[in-house]
Amino acid sequence: MEENGIATIIVDAAYKVHTQLGPGLLESVYVAVLAYEINSRGLETARQVRIPVTYEGLVFEEGFRADLVVNGLVIVEVKSVEANHPVHRKQLLTYLKLSGKRLGLLVNFGLPLFRDGVCRVVNGLPG
Repeated sequence: MEENGIATIIVDAAYKVHTQLGPGLLESVYVAVLAYEINSRGLETARQVRIPVTYEGLVFEEGFRADLVVNGLVIVEVKSVEANHPVHRKQLLTYLKLSGKRLGLLVNFGLPLFRDGVCRVVNGLPG
């Protein structure tokens, strides 16, 4: 399955989680429940995936940890904050560039309306 198909399933799963749990929980709770919900739909998830940073030919293992990587293709960055901040999109785009992935989803469970908390970020993904 390609990135866009995976993203559709992730968004549907995140909507279900948001509808059932609502805002106000810790990010770690949303990550765990979202991973469960995505797995129940037949996709593979990896949590807290360490992605190293390469700088001037050196590899730094301390790079960053992606909240979720789905089917090895899509990074999901989970937030649980009262407002979206532009830095969150920039952070996810940097994660995509460093990992070589083409699609990421930013999901903020802290907002009352689900649609206000979902953002698609691309790194060279066509159409």
